[in-house]
Amino acid sequence: MKLAAALSGDLRKIMAEEVKAAEDAVTAGMRQAADGLKADLRRQVTEAGMGQRLANTWRAELYPKGQKSIKPAGFVFTRAPTIIRAFDQGAVIKSKHGFWLAIPTPAAGTGARGKRMTPGLWEQMHGSRLRFIYRRGAPSLLVAENMRARTGKRGGFAKGSASALRSGRGMTSVVMFILVPQVSLKKRLDVDGAAERWGSALPELIVRNWRDDGAP
Repeated sequence: MKLAAALSGDLRKIMAEEVKAAEDAVTAGMRQAADGLKADLRRQVTEAGMGQRLANTWRAELYPKGQKSIKPAGFVFTRAPTIIRAFDQGAVIKSKHGFWLAIPTPAAGTGARGKRMTPGLWEQMHGSRLRFIYRRGAPSLLVAENMRARTGKRGGFAKGSASALRSGRGMTSVVMFILVPQVSLKKRLDVDGAAERWGSALPELIVRNWRDDGAP
């Protein structure tokens, strides 16, 4: 009886050690797969020319949090799902009001704190109206009139002074917005493909992280 009890205790210990080894290996493998997928998706965004800020919206989490498990789950997600989905699937963007999309030119500048410039915001900031120019067979325009080029490092354009308006010297019309009925976004990301690659790599990652007794 004592021998049987001892063997039973040893067996439980061996089983517990095997379970722990499995939890360690599977959790580590899942973490590497989730982190690898996150890094892969971030790289896709930057290589597509969409900037590090958007790339950093990709995040990875492991569940259960702070624990090792024989059945962990990796969750890779983005904090900008609408933008990512558009470039992953391709999309046609139209005006909310069904008329024009106004694409700002560099001359339009940006709003406060880098806010994207719109025709309404531009007119509010500059205190003048933009002139609509229809072009048949080409994008129409919104143009600012009576503008003068700034000198120095700041560059860009500013509204002409009263004296400049009277004389007309140095005054020019500047295209601030290009108007188009819609914009087509081509597919530039492959989220599903990256997920499939890392899912296929998971078994090998688990095996690499498995440690037998006596292994370093």
